[in-house]
Amino acid sequence: MDMRLKDKVAIVTGGARGIGAAFCDGLAAAGAKVVVADVLDGSPVAERISETQRPAIYMRADVTSKQSVEKLVADTVRQFGTVDILVNNAALFADLALKPFQQISEEEWDRVMLVNVRGTFQCAKAVAPVMIDNKKGRIVNMASGTAFKGTGNLLHYVASKGAVVSMTRSLARELGPHNICVNAIAPGLTMSEAVVVNPDWTGKASAAGVAARAIQRDQVPADLLSTLIYLCSDDSNFVTGQTISVDGGALMR
Repeated sequence: MDMRLKDKVAIVTGGARGIGAAFCDGLAAAGAKVVVADVLDGSPVAERISETQRPAIYMRADVTSKQSVEKLVADTVRQFGTVDILVNNAALFADLALKPFQQISEEEWDRVMLVNVRGTFQCAKAVAPVMIDNKKGRIVNMASGTAFKGTGNLLHYVASKGAVVSMTRSLARELGPHNICVNAIAPGLTMSEAVVVNPDWTGKASAAGVAARAIQRDQVPADLLSTLIYLCSDDSNFVTGQTISVDGGALMR
């Protein structure tokens, strides 16, 4: 049994469904105490983990709200004593429709940036004091292969994930002196529960994604777990500022 994260405390934003829920399960299986943070109800995920005799709680948190994020961190410290790991997974993607950039409204653009970029920034900002005091920590941001491919008809999302890649590098520089590692994972199109019900991401789009890979099959959330656990564990003590593509070989850099 892999217990590399035994007794570590991990916050996973967007943990109520899809990739985030898989991350919560995977971190718990590796021994972490997990906080399922989401605007959606993450109680079923926390309860499922608790049934395996591993500590997990759901906390409602809105990453676009500074007050909500600060409360999330404070409540986690009260409940579990500290925060060792932050997984910035909350993002707008599965519910977005493909469209030419001229058809993206300013309101939709701002909403994507608010969640995907400012949300990541605010969560990192909130946990940093705890990790700095501890002189250690792990922040894992969720980027996307789209940031490197320049995927069309999704400009706001692609731009937001490009920002996450750059933010990861800059945070790594600032937090490195405190022994805090900041890295990102860039998945390919992943067949999470919210993606499979969006017709824009099934059929031709899914088939094109599979065809572009060296390993030609659908990507599922479980494909990301080993990389996540590595980045959250002591195995990656000297790895920071990196964005690791986990997409079956669609991107090779």
